[in-house]
Amino acid sequence: MTEDFERRLIRPIVNASYPATLAGLALFGLQVTYLGSPPILTRLALSLGGIMFLITATSIFFYTLYPTRRRLWSVSAITFLVGLLWLFVATAITISVTG
Repeated sequence: MTEDFERRLIRPIVNASYPATLAGLALFGLQVTYLGSPPILTRLALSLGGIMFLITATSIFFYTLYPTRRRLWSVSAITFLVGLLWLFVATAITISVTG
């Protein structure tokens, strides 16, 4: 009984928490950039990266509940990679502006 409870309810939350942590970090970085005067491209890249990681977390959560829906896995993989790309873009913009 406990194992079924863990598999059905706890495991999806744990799986979704990993990309959600990255989304939180990206959005925190966005909040910190408001303290200075960053370029609009940096704010845009951080926002898009955070949104992509939130979509990833949502897709992984529902894929864990419904593993037969392969489209959810594809969406989570693509949005995770796009989110990483946006964070790299934000980092490159920040380095080029400050360096």
